[in-house]
Amino acid sequence: MIEVKVNQESFAYDIHSLIKAFYPEEEVNVREKETFTEDTFLQIAVDVRDEEIEFALYENQALQKKSRVCVKNPERKLVKNQLKQLIYSVLSDYTGRTLPWGTLTGIRPVKIPMAMLEQGSSNVEIADYMRSTYLCSNEKTALAISIANREREVLKGLDYQDGYSLYVGIPFCPSICLYCSFSSSPLKLWEKQVENYLQALFSELRFIGKAYKGRKLNTIYVGGGTPTTLTASQLERLLGVLEECFDYGYLKELTVEAGRPDSVTLEKFQVLKAHGVTRVSVNPQTMNQKTLCLIGRKHTVEQTKEAFYLAREAGFDNINMDLIVGLPGEELPQVQHTLEELQILKPDSITVHSLAVKRAARLRLFQDEYREMGLKNSQEIMDLAYLSCAEQQLYPYYLYRQKNMAGNFENVGYAKVDKAGIYNILIMEEKQTILAAGAGAASKFVLNADHIERVENVKDVAQYISRIEEMIERKRSFLLRCGTGI
Repeated sequence: MIEVKVNQESFAYDIHSLIKAFYPEEEVNVREKETFTEDTFLQIAVDVRDEEIEFALYENQALQKKSRVCVKNPERKLVKNQLKQLIYSVLSDYTGRTLPWGTLTGIRPVKIPMAMLEQGSSNVEIADYMRSTYLCSNEKTALAISIANREREVLKGLDYQDGYSLYVGIPFCPSICLYCSFSSSPLKLWEKQVENYLQALFSELRFIGKAYKGRKLNTIYVGGGTPTTLTASQLERLLGVLEECFDYGYLKELTVEAGRPDSVTLEKFQVLKAHGVTRVSVNPQTMNQKTLCLIGRKHTVEQTKEAFYLAREAGFDNINMDLIVGLPGEELPQVQHTLEELQILKPDSITVHSLAVKRAARLRLFQDEYREMGLKNSQEIMDLAYLSCAEQQLYPYYLYRQKNMAGNFENVGYAKVDKAGIYNILIMEEKQTILAAGAGAASKFVLNADHIERVENVKDVAQYISRIEEMIERKRSFLLRCGTGI
């Protein structure tokens, strides 16, 4: 455990996040107090004053390093940047490590270059700013700037004011993966409730469609869970309700996750295609059978290939495939094998996720059991993924980060020139309201560039079904409060 004493608790979150990036295996406890009270591995004292910031590092109570800087500007954001630069400098020197994203600990690093591009800054000016202010590596700076430029091109022409997007959550899966922390429920336990869930979902969708009538719906994303755990007839009804409730006149993209290869059939893909779905995601996560069995994916590598070819047979020309790097026991050779298998399939986009072990995941609950196998990621693996995608003419188009991410890296979406997932960019850039329906779904209302509010649904499926009128009322009350409701 690492104990941190701070004199201003308002900086505690930023301090915790940065120290955790250097010590992902350690528990970090940040508190506003006078003295150290724990016999811990490391003790850190952070003192932020009007004129000066001081950072002291102790190992087993013995002072190892102390450093201070003069405060250049009292504005809180600038003080925070100076504080994080100081922490980074001391810990980097002490550990002998650098972090690819420097002092950046937020999940949306591309928002920085995107905002600067919109203000008229050049790529060179943005690069200088990211390196000097956040100590980002040259590689990550270049990646963020290139993605910001591509995002800007993809989003060109979208109406942020009157436009919106829609997320539809189907929280059922064939089985729950070892690393999963989403609002997912095993289908076998909930099979008898699926119809009740759909009826509740349809009620919420009908309310949203009525409330936003006259607005421009730009993208729909049906995710989960695994939407294709629904039967073909249930998918038909779901897509029919969407067509009934929403005007598709401005729709640019309709994505349905067909993520689990053991949940799809040709009939289901044909239903999706017949209802105008433009993009599907068939997700192997890995093409190594041993790993699939370990992480709780009940499908085989061959089933992944079969699912992909079924989607092609149904007429889909925009198929995404998700990969996770950093899975238990997987190192460079295993990742290379997966990438080689995908090169044979030739998907239209590939999303490379760095494993993030969250609190709810079984992998975290039993992390000691899997630690011996190793949860490893490296710049070499990330570079391999980039080069493999580039060989297929798939280039980065969106990026986000998560807490507790293996190697302190990122998730990157790669796509062909005209196959970028518009919804994926919108959810990261937070430029447009995204309404969300279903258990665990969270609507994000973008009221202006600096004001975003969330309205969340309950996560539990049974609670969602029994309290659907309350979920609808939450949205209605919010819209009335904003003066845009019905």
